[in-house]
Amino acid sequence: MPLFRPNDIRIAAHLSALLVAALGPRLACATLGEPEITVQSDVAQLRASIKSSEDRVGFRVHEIQLPGGTLLREFVAPDGNVFAVAWNGPTKPDLRQALGKYFDIYASAPRATPKDRRHMNIQQGDLIVQGSGHMRALSGRAYLASALPSGFNLGELH
Repeated sequence: MPLFRPNDIRIAAHLSALLVAALGPRLACATLGEPEITVQSDVAQLRASIKSSEDRVGFRVHEIQLPGGTLLREFVAPDGNVFAVAWNGPTKPDLRQALGKYFDIYASAPRATPKDRRHMNIQQGDLIVQGSGHMRALSGRAYLASALPSGFNLGELH
């Protein structure tokens, strides 16, 4: 007599998958408006890798390769806080994590009309989120207008 019936094994497999999905690491990214230290914790949580960290005039950029192939760039001001994030790749990063305390503002913002589903341009107070693309080719950026370093060129957020 077998210890487990076939139906028991199927149920256990489904419950295990559900448990792994619920408790496993969430896709995360830099948190807008938070200290630079979140870069390292996000990389560890993601099981991602930092491709590069580059000091530029007036800010620093960390490029992180997410497991699904998306490249995430985090822009850090001289005060040590993340003032912008940008992404491109087959999927969007977890915007709840990327926008942090600004996610609720983003989520409650009015969306584009159905004729323009490929572009997103949301401006709610200090938060600006822009995105475009189609399936498997998405890009976007989110930034805090008041946190941009002096003389920063928005063209660098790509």
